[in-house]
Amino acid sequence: MKYETTLQTIIQRTPNVLSLRFPRAAELNYKPGQFLFVTLRKDDKELTHHFSFSSSPTESDHIEFTKKLSDSEYSQAMKTAKPGDYAKIDGPYGQFTFEGEYSKIALLGGGIGITPFKSYVKNATDKALDSKIVLFYGCNTPNDIVFREEFEELEKKNSNFRTVFTVSEAQADWKGKVGRINADMIKQELPDFAEYLFYACGPPPMVKAMQALVESLGLSKEKLKIEYFTGYI
Repeated sequence: MKYETTLQTIIQRTPNVLSLRFPRAAELNYKPGQFLFVTLRKDDKELTHHFSFSSSPTESDHIEFTKKLSDSEYSQAMKTAKPGDYAKIDGPYGQFTFEGEYSKIALLGGGIGITPFKSYVKNATDKALDSKIVLFYGCNTPNDIVFREEFEELEKKNSNFRTVFTVSEAQADWKGKVGRINADMIKQELPDFAEYLFYACGPPPMVKAMQALVESLGLSKEKLKIEYFTGYI
């Protein structure tokens, strides 16, 4: 569906990542992992881009997308946006979804590609789904972990959910994993990995690396669902 609305809330997730929230139309129904097109205005120009929902269908009062800021025109519009500004919503679209269809899933996320997984986990927690979910999330530094506090809170609420954060550049007080997501990490953290269905989302090079990783584990292509995330525009 399509509807015009206004910007509700702006949330600074990390130094270079913003979430924008908008009122949710009563008629808007979507699945965790789907995406929407959002139109913003800047200097009398309308700018449109697609983003995964980083909100959950269980959140009735708002919808949200989250973006890593760049030098693009759209990012500039986000940086100067204010609550009450005009916006147009068009969605939902996409098939990269999870609503509890599988008993065990492993999520492989990189950078801002984490957004659909946030929707998955929030929805699963709110609905008390029985599915076991393990999230492997790789970032450059601990400060780049988007939704870190939110995931840690969901982990406390959901005994079926577990996070494995890993960073390329660790600080002295970092207690998580160091390095890229790899086969050894999967085997160590998920000994029964063969029982899991894998989902991968992130920049194209990262997703291709996850495809190779799943193959190196001796799993078939059918054991991996992928989404190439191009939300850097």
